[in-house]
Amino acid sequence: MTTPPQAAAGPRAGASTADGTSAAGPGPRGPGGAGAGPGVGVAPDQWPTGRLLSAAARRVERTWDAYLERWSLSHASLPVLAVLAGGPRSQREIAAFLGVTEQTTSRMLTGLERSGYVDRRRHATDRRRQVVAITEAGRSALAALDDPTTVESLLGDALSPVQLATLRDLLVRLVEHGRPDPTPD
Repeated sequence: MTTPPQAAAGPRAGASTADGTSAAGPGPRGPGGAGAGPGVGVAPDQWPTGRLLSAAARRVERTWDAYLERWSLSHASLPVLAVLAGGPRSQREIAAFLGVTEQTTSRMLTGLERSGYVDRRRHATDRRRQVVAITEAGRSALAALDDPTTVESLLGDALSPVQLATLRDLLVRLVEHGRPDPTPD
């Protein structure tokens, strides 16, 4: 794995999550978490598929976020860098592309700017608009983190290479099913 440019203290260290775990791992409430509904205490192989997907996504998201904290990034802010790698954009364009509010985008951009990953400048012809561009530091972080083997290595040995490839194919199929356009999130 790639070494981050700086070590950042994790703001969420020890924080409890909605599924009953902390950033350090499963808590006493187990992977089903508080409010998981009927079947709390039931083995995961008995859970409905939606609950399994949700629990797995939360675990992967927490692991990925813990890794990204080294770069002062999160699973939510990393796609902003990917969007900006295609060229400067307005905050509104970024929000629309990612399917989030402009307020959410503004918060992400503030953190990315503070970390030196993006620059915000006034538009050349419309002084009311700001244009956001990725910096060299942002490009370097994105290049280091865009390698699929990085996140897959964070999964450890839970899945064999064949199982991982199968899971990936199935997830791609789920994500693309019913998608209005082929643009990445």
